[in-house]
Amino acid sequence: MSENNGYRSTGESSDARNETPMERADRNFSELLQELRVTQAGVQILFAFLLTLAFTERFPSLDTVQRATYVTTLLLAVLSAALFTAPAAVHRSLFGQHSKPRIVRVSSRLAGIGMAVLVFALAGSVLLVVDVAVGRTGGIIASAGTLLVCAGLWGLLPVLVRGRDKNKDSNTGASGDITPTGPR
Repeated sequence: MSENNGYRSTGESSDARNETPMERADRNFSELLQELRVTQAGVQILFAFLLTLAFTERFPSLDTVQRATYVTTLLLAVLSAALFTAPAAVHRSLFGQHSKPRIVRVSSRLAGIGMAVLVFALAGSVLLVVDVAVGRTGGIIASAGTLLVCAGLWGLLPVLVRGRDKNKDSNTGASGDITPTGPR
């Protein structure tokens, strides 16, 4: 599979869409912005949740590890939010300079790094909440489970889907649609 403007193609040749490189960059940037809208909403909710924790009655009773987890997680959520909003700033700064393919590449990398940071922010949040609610061991187990689930869904699943796409030639019809292989 080829790499185009920060995105891997899904097996289609670049000519399959009959688009120019700039049209492809515009489409890729639009798709990236849609992805960022989804992730950014989650980060904003997480960040808001974390901000309110410091003002709860129970916050003063947190131990040193819980406070360190809280601060670290809060900072990871801020960093993730910054990474997810950076593509808009990059676009705004380079708007009108015919740099769309470069904007897409940089923005895609920023989003990928943002996802990696978000994994740790989510795991930290789970660690903190479960630690307070159930205990440290439960918090560590739940946090590790969160890391595994995110690594599986965000890392392993795309690799598996990409692997299936490489083998789809034998399972596709003339239109490129996936042909059902199970019982009918």
